Amino acid sequence: MTDQQQLETIKSLALAQLAELRAVPKPTYTLDGQTVSWESYAASLERTIDWCDQKLAALAPYEIRSEGIT
Repeated sequence: MTDQQQLETIKSLALAQLAELRAVPKPTYTLDGQTVSWESYAASLERTIDWCDQKLAALAPYEIRSEGIT
């Protein structure tokens, strides 16, 4: 599996988890003294998606257009 394929897979999974989380939001709660915040989890997923976008953009070929005049 190439780096690009891995990044696309990570992004796809993060998007699916974020969509599921947004479709069925859950409350923040405390369990054994630890707070579980779904908003921070959603923010983490969004950061992961942004990171994947940056890495994928860096892998994409690019073209520089220039024009010479004589």
